[in-house]
Amino acid sequence: MIETIDFGSLRWHHIVNPTEEDLEFLEDNFHFHPLDIEDCRSTNQRPKIDIYDEYNFLILHFPGFDKRDKILKPKEVKIFWGQDYIISIARSFGALKSFFELTEKNPDEVDEFIKSGSDALLYTILNRLMVDSYSLLLRIGAEIELINRDLFSKKAVQTIERISIARRNIIQLNTIFKPQLRLFHKFESGDIKGFTENGDFMEDYWGNILDYYQKMWDMVEDNAELIEGLSKTFDSLQTNKTNEIMRIMTFISTLFLPLTFITGLYGMNVYLPLTEQNWLFFGILGFMLVFVGGFIFFSKRRHWL
Repeated sequence: MIETIDFGSLRWHHIVNPTEEDLEFLEDNFHFHPLDIEDCRSTNQRPKIDIYDEYNFLILHFPGFDKRDKILKPKEVKIFWGQDYIISIARSFGALKSFFELTEKNPDEVDEFIKSGSDALLYTILNRLMVDSYSLLLRIGAEIELINRDLFSKKAVQTIERISIARRNIIQLNTIFKPQLRLFHKFESGDIKGFTENGDFMEDYWGNILDYYQKMWDMVEDNAELIEGLSKTFDSLQTNKTNEIMRIMTFISTLFLPLTFITGLYGMNVYLPLTEQNWLFFGILGFMLVFVGGFIFFSKRRHWL
């Protein structure tokens, strides 16, 4: 289903989960290139921009949060950008749909800048999607900070799970943002020409988009370094705990080894010296107690305990 907002000479068409009928309508009425229509049929396309004389075709990725699995997933947005129209196509991307519905419900409150042309409308859409992406990055950063605070807690299993989810989200963000850096550089450098008569009018706006995107990319890199450091710290803590447990177990085994030898020796069913003496049991028991006390004292003096 194609929904439309009319800004006078400018129109914004939005399609959610496009059907074959929707794509045929675009092909018949706008005469888009067949390869672009084919890209709209498929998913998981790489970010790109195709430049034509009458329109430009963009494929962009933005992060979306899956509340059930607590992980980020790439949301694909396809945009046809022409002289007097913007056509956005997305599958189950709530951020873009929400912005479209908000604009549709309050047409009188739309800024005049948006109505000035398709370039301004495209900038507004991209800026809104980046604001939503930035809020997700802040959410990931807050989760990493919580992991840092809870790193020394005794909840090892939960900490491992949280670190794994955060690392997976950051890797996902890396795969989303990195391929698009070059694309947004083309906006600022002027390689991508808009449809505004005064081309310099949008230069600062495209630069703002790039600055915003670069800021988010820097946050992704910083968070990647943080989670990697936290992961290594957690591994060191767990290794240290394991070594501490092994040290205690080794100490106990060493302590009981001679005691086991003595009890095994006098437990044999053969004649041994002094076995008929009544005081022998208490003598051996006393020797064992003295040995245990002496071994513990010696270990503490050598800082083994």
